[in-house]
Amino acid sequence: MKYYIGIDLGGTNIKAGVVSDEFEIIAKASCKTNLPRPAEAICKDMAKVALEAVEKAGLSLEQIEAVGIGTPGTANSEKGIIEYSNNLGFLDFHVVDLMKTFIDKPCYVENDANAAAYGEYVAGAAKGAQNAVCITLGTGVGGGIIIDGKIYSGSNFAGAEIGHTVIDPNGPECTCGRKGCFEVFSSATGLIRMTKEAMYDDKSSVMWKMNEEDGKVSARTAFNAMRAGDKTGKEVVDKYIRYLACGIANTINIFQPDILCIGGGVCNEGDPLLLPLKELVAKEVYTKNSAKNTEIVIAKLGNDAGIIGAAFLGLSH
Repeated sequence: MKYYIGIDLGGTNIKAGVVSDEFEIIAKASCKTNLPRPAEAICKDMAKVALEAVEKAGLSLEQIEAVGIGTPGTANSEKGIIEYSNNLGFLDFHVVDLMKTFIDKPCYVENDANAAAYGEYVAGAAKGAQNAVCITLGTGVGGGIIIDGKIYSGSNFAGAEIGHTVIDPNGPECTCGRKGCFEVFSSATGLIRMTKEAMYDDKSSVMWKMNEEDGKVSARTAFNAMRAGDKTGKEVVDKYIRYLACGIANTINIFQPDILCIGGGVCNEGDPLLLPLKELVAKEVYTKNSAKNTEIVIAKLGNDAGIIGAAFLGLSH
């Protein structure tokens, strides 16, 4: 059996795992990212948690085939450089060269959303597909595109920014500077914003009571209110799903993947989200009468997708 190290570098935590060639995580380790601090110190900690995971797995470094790193920002996978990451404060950081001074193994780097998508492709909801798109509904809307088994990242390694395609040019301003991006409406952040706006328009909504009980408005508030029979909660959910369906239909029309998987905490809603979403997308896609249409599924790997995808970046490259 062969073993690989996958590192998921985040703004809050650094997570590493040892993954077998059967796509099973054998052991994991993690530490806080503790931003801001120098890139070299963060790389040293990435190596430290990776070696901790190897030790927890009961393996030696000689049994490790390669190391992969998933990082926020623009990752030049050919040169092994994190060209820019505003979240981490990195600029032209030669992460692969430095990692090899700590762990002398083949090393690869890729954008974190791409790595997570690749994880779903090799071991999760998109396994068996030739072409796949993965969309993550979190603080923003992340995207990863797999074409003929390879990660597509564009000529400048900044491709797959599906969240920054515009749905409504008159919509709210996005963090990227454009107005009405897919991310503004379909992220968990966007859902929370729409929930709050609806609550202020309807002071009788049960969502006010839920807000008092939970201490905050979350991405679940509107769904919970809908289940409780609240009219305003249902209106928010319907509005959110309409925007999500629009963005997904746009993506399908461009790429026509075998599978499009969606992940993120919002997807824990299951059928109340997925069933109306599929119905709306089916009405909006260009290929309504095609013999083969894109299958929309919920991502399977959760927070492990980034580790598993990073571990097998060598397969993609």
